[in-house]
Amino acid sequence: MTTPVGARARYWDEFPVGEVLQTAGRTIESGDVSLFAGLSGDFNPMHINEVHAGTALFGTRIAHGLLTLAVSSGQLNQLGVFEGTTLGFLGMDNVRFSNPVRFGDTVTTRATITDTRESSKPGRGVVSMRIEVVNQREEVVLAYDQALLMAGSESAGDDDAS
Repeated sequence: MTTPVGARARYWDEFPVGEVLQTAGRTIESGDVSLFAGLSGDFNPMHINEVHAGTALFGTRIAHGLLTLAVSSGQLNQLGVFEGTTLGFLGMDNVRFSNPVRFGDTVTTRATITDTRESSKPGRGVVSMRIEVVNQREEVVLAYDQALLMAGSESAGDDDAS
């Protein structure tokens, strides 16, 4: 069975090294944090208790770092370039949360393609990228490296791309 490929989707060998992919912004609000706390079970008072957070390091509630990471992943997927051609998420390295995300901050994700290479299995390749998530003040709030296993253009018609 073939996975449907989105209209804007690209294969691993169609990403030039050095290309920068830029997402639309997303504003993080209290509701996002409350929903993430319920979903993840992370009820740290710095995220859900304004009285406690008001006396803590940042002086107010902040978003979970992992919520920011999840939003970043969603933003990249909304670009459409990975739709139906990504076979697997291989991992991430060098994850750094460098600034807090406060309620009302708008975050944008930039992915710079750092490497592409053919996989040991035919019709597949690995796309590596450096991700930076910035707020509306262009402060980096999160940075990480990630690698995706992706189908190659030569396997577009294959039923066995996994």
